[in-house]
Amino acid sequence: MVKALFSAFFVASYGTKNRQKLPENAPKPLQKVAMPLVDMIYFRLREILRVLLMATKRFRNNAWAYVIRRKNLLPKPVHLTFSDEAEGDAYVARLEQLLDHGVVPAEFQVSASTITTVREMVIEYTVAVDISSDDKQLLNVLVEREGHTLLSTLDYTWCENWVRSMKRGRNLSPGTIRHYVGALARCLDWGARKEHIVANPLRLLPKRYASYTDADAAVAKKRIDQSRDRRISAEEEQRVRAILGGEKPEGRQRALTLMHQEALICLFELAIETAMRLREMYTLSHSQVSIKDRTIYLDKTKNGDKRQVPLSSVALVALKSYDLRKKRGLLFPWWNGDANSEVLKKTTGRLSRQFARIFDAAGCQDMRFHDLRHEATSRLYERTDLSDLEIAKITGHKDPKMLMRYANLRGSNLAGRLW
Repeated sequence: MVKALFSAFFVASYGTKNRQKLPENAPKPLQKVAMPLVDMIYFRLREILRVLLMATKRFRNNAWAYVIRRKNLLPKPVHLTFSDEAEGDAYVARLEQLLDHGVVPAEFQVSASTITTVREMVIEYTVAVDISSDDKQLLNVLVEREGHTLLSTLDYTWCENWVRSMKRGRNLSPGTIRHYVGALARCLDWGARKEHIVANPLRLLPKRYASYTDADAAVAKKRIDQSRDRRISAEEEQRVRAILGGEKPEGRQRALTLMHQEALICLFELAIETAMRLREMYTLSHSQVSIKDRTIYLDKTKNGDKRQVPLSSVALVALKSYDLRKKRGLLFPWWNGDANSEVLKKTTGRLSRQFARIFDAAGCQDMRFHDLRHEATSRLYERTDLSDLEIAKITGHKDPKMLMRYANLRGSNLAGRLW
């Protein structure tokens, strides 16, 4: 019967495609009756064949099992298992759509160059895409831990188990979990665009997936996000400037010995006025600073994007006091220009420790250099009427939602706009 259907299919197909070859003297009644009939048979048989080629599915062992067969495309039948029927239907529909267009995802191909594991995917991704240094570090760790995972096993269940293992096995904070998931999700997005995988299952994770549930807390210590809200007071700011200027700390015999004192003063003022990250500042070159345009041009930031940072009048004074005319090449003296991640990490650590000494001498308890970025962002909300999007462009926050915690700083402004 199937053989007969295929024969009829090709006959109908031939007749439909070659209707223009009918004799010109063919009776018109024959043309009016025969051609619509051939078309109807063709489309009906094509629909039957489409149904015959559809994946089969059945429920067994508390899971939905799918089998996809495409003799001319797939080297062997593909067997898939999903615990959720809706997820399975969506995944299989996407796969069949690709197969209908003659596209076979790499995970189902048989080839020596096929990307089959997470490790191979990450390697190809990092070669093809210019990603941020943070993503590189995260993916390097993931390759060590999950690199052996086969791409064909990446489904929603795997994602849930992976997130659960980071909570219960490694007891990571929700923020750290989101960083790992985000880095791998961006990699898998690229893989889906390149058709190495059918879809990215990490995008199916629900909101608050990284938060610890009661079941997680029963197995591991419950971790919660703790966003720092340390701001520097006016008195503390004065004391820090005094220490940087060479004054003796209270209760001490002598002032701190500060190498590159002028550079440290300029760095402090830029941090509190521009909201730039520490690495973004100490890697600046002279050519990136325009006094005329009142702008610092960042070529590549933590998020991998370019950014223009406007300069306040205070920041301009600090840069002019640093005497930019004498500076060539790199703006600050602490970094040698080596972009190696370890070199950058050591430079960041060395400067962070230096400022920890300064803050301690100024009596600023529990103060970190990164808190100056929080202070600068808070001032943008308090002292300007810039929108969230405009502030995000200045500070480099990729997701404006990350600025939501600053909204309360404009509570009085909102009240003044009501009737």
